[in-house]
Amino acid sequence: MTYTIGIDVGGTKVLGGVVDENGKIIATARKDTPRQGGRALTQTIADTAIELMSEHTITSIGVSAAGFVSSDRKTMLATPNIADWNGVNLDAELSALIGLPVVIENDANAAAWGEAKFGAGRNQNHMMMLTVGTGIGGGIVLNGELFRGAFGIAAEFGHLRVVPDGHLCGCGARGCFEQYASGNALLRHAREAISASPEIARNLLSRGDGTIAGLTGQAITDAAREGDPVALAAFNTTGQWLGAGIASLSVLLDPSCFIIGGGVIDAGEILLKPTRESLERTMPFAGKHPYPTLIAAELGNDAGLVGVADLARV
Repeated sequence: MTYTIGIDVGGTKVLGGVVDENGKIIATARKDTPRQGGRALTQTIADTAIELMSEHTITSIGVSAAGFVSSDRKTMLATPNIADWNGVNLDAELSALIGLPVVIENDANAAAWGEAKFGAGRNQNHMMMLTVGTGIGGGIVLNGELFRGAFGIAAEFGHLRVVPDGHLCGCGARGCFEQYASGNALLRHAREAISASPEIARNLLSRGDGTIAGLTGQAITDAAREGDPVALAAFNTTGQWLGAGIASLSVLLDPSCFIIGGGVIDAGEILLKPTRESLERTMPFAGKHPYPTLIAAELGNDAGLVGVADLARV
């Protein structure tokens, strides 16, 4: 049995894990993410790996982080949410600190690979994953291999433009998919409904501080589970957009299934049912070919760590 280390870099924590060939995490180490990013963050990643290496024999290390990664998986090209990491050759810097080969991967790609190998996408050679959280990320597995594109930045599904001159996105464009089908979009749909009819939203607002601004995604999910009409309507709208987007992605690459992950999938069928209905209703050439199945992700927050550890192995 050989072991690799996967390290998942998030906004608040750096989580490392020793992973075996079956995708099982056998040890973990966690450190706070330095706010200044840059070399401090690189050193924190190295320290996390070294801590895990002290008790296990490791062959290689994988690091997953949000941002654009070069096609050779060595350099962070751009990191919108991490300071002072743009253009950093992490492979060179970390290898010098750790003394082992290092593979860098986009966090959504890593999560998709984790689900493809060890989670909900097992035995699916053609699959796509959407991580539906604050925004929408994703990954593509074709012919059993992770597809990264010519420049390493494929599968940025959240920035497909679905509404001309729609809501302004953080990427600078308007009308991006994630403005209508993400966790933030769920909040917007709920807040817009409350603004239009405040009298029907007393139950939902009571779950927070009583204000629209204080509403949270978790409160909407909890209320939807109990049948709250405003919360259910917000999920229905989100699912309608999500399903329509998946229909368009389906005719692009024809996957057998879509794995839906990210925080919003905690709602389960409350999200998947309207998404599935929208997919069936908006699918081009409806009824003339098989539809992809929609499956909830299985690995949760461990998907990226497990996935990047396995990518480092191969």
